[in-house]
Amino acid sequence: MSKILVSYFSASGVTRGVASKIANAVNGDLFEIEPVNKYTNEDLDWTNSSSRSSVEMNNPSSRPEIKNKVSNLSDYDTALIGFPVWWDLAPTIINTFIEENNLENKKIYVFATSGGSSVNNSFNTLKNTYSNLNFISAKRFSSNIPDSDITNWIM
Repeated sequence: MSKILVSYFSASGVTRGVASKIANAVNGDLFEIEPVNKYTNEDLDWTNSSSRSSVEMNNPSSRPEIKNKVSNLSDYDTALIGFPVWWDLAPTIINTFIEENNLENKKIYVFATSGGSSVNNSFNTLKNTYSNLNFISAKRFSSNIPDSDITNWIM
């Protein structure tokens, strides 16, 4: 049986809830991708072009600093990476996580939360940006997902 890491970034708590449910369904270990500087409501105001999230998403080289590291990444053969979809992409802190962790030779699944955006562009952009990694598939989840949807996707 493979050992699964469920890593996630959650700005408002929605992705955290989904990640917890996924970790429970697949018997995986949970890791929060936590920014050194937490996002405030003002930071997340996508209607303000000078808000922190807008500035980061408009700068392809933005790499927000992460508070903690995965200490035992070599123990896992499957990594799930979850996030809210921002501007039809993964938040740039996801790039920080991928670049700071050796995910080579791991199966990588992407999950996202969103009010309406698809996960497809986020997934394809990550897959193209990190073409040396083994991205398997992506899925958008809501907070009320049945465990069978999760296990049918991963297992």
